[in-house]
Amino acid sequence: MAKSFHKPHAFCLREGGHHGDEKTIQLGLWGDMPYAKNGDGTKDGEKMLSLIAAMNEAELDFTMYDGDTKDGSSFCDDAAIGADAKSFFNRLQAPAVYVLGDNEWTDCHRINNGGYNALERLDYLRKTLFNTPYSFGKKKIRLEHQGPLGQAYSENIRFAMGAALFVGLNVPGSNNNKVNEGDCLSGKSARTQKDCDEDNAEYADRNAHNLAWIKETFQTAKARRYPGILFVIQADPGFDWPETEGVNERKSLPGIDGYNELLDLLVDECGAYDGEVVLVHGDTHYFKIDKPLLDATHLVKNFTRVQTFGSPNADWIRVTVDRKSPNIFTFEPMMVDTK
Repeated sequence: MAKSFHKPHAFCLREGGHHGDEKTIQLGLWGDMPYAKNGDGTKDGEKMLSLIAAMNEAELDFTMYDGDTKDGSSFCDDAAIGADAKSFFNRLQAPAVYVLGDNEWTDCHRINNGGYNALERLDYLRKTLFNTPYSFGKKKIRLEHQGPLGQAYSENIRFAMGAALFVGLNVPGSNNNKVNEGDCLSGKSARTQKDCDEDNAEYADRNAHNLAWIKETFQTAKARRYPGILFVIQADPGFDWPETEGVNERKSLPGIDGYNELLDLLVDECGAYDGEVVLVHGDTHYFKIDKPLLDATHLVKNFTRVQTFGSPNADWIRVTVDRKSPNIFTFEPMMVDTK
């Protein structure tokens, strides 16, 4: 039997005027799996098959994966971060959009990850997984990329569907690849001071590109009157530090300062935007939906944080995007029977 071929669908950002697509869409959010080494001694391979089957049965318009295609204590070889990840994404019927995590590159300097150079791994991922204009999945959509295909910042993507813009950003855990003084050298790491200096230069340049991509997205949403924007990153940027009067722990404690500029920009841009803004991330594996910015007396009402499930829980979140709803985005946790 001849294999069927699904021609990629192109969802372009329209030039000017009111965005007229009233279609209600549904997408799936997932990430932080499969892990070969879980705290409970299990592996995720068989769970992943049940999860993918569940998302396929849901007949989604697309899915977005928020990073960590492997656990943080296994080798970052080409198969683990490349071919194996691609094979899972391409089992999905719907288009699958991939956002990078720290386990795929930032943390690969660790001895138990193989002692790789993090920037070499990032370069490999760009050349291998972001070298076409399309998503993964059996059906595909065309994505807008910030950088040339297969090169720097090709992993930062954007597309429009229904009432919203959807954006993927390379913002990984481990402080966004920012290495603070005293955190570089370790018996558990193969990196040198030179490697850390290069990591910090990489962070500074990528952070500037991320901020520019965010600003451009808000400009596009306002100019073309999209009422919603959904951003996907991998890192938990430290929303859950306890806030005490007069002290913002998120900014004052070490190890999460690599996200300060990004969050400050989101606060500013949300204040100048009439629509809804969602920031999706993984990293800490607990399902959460809240409004963590800035604090109880300075609530950014149009900003919502969504944290996805992660290993060992192979579950996902269904998102409905409906222009006619009082909330453009609504969320439903979808629990998968993996027994």
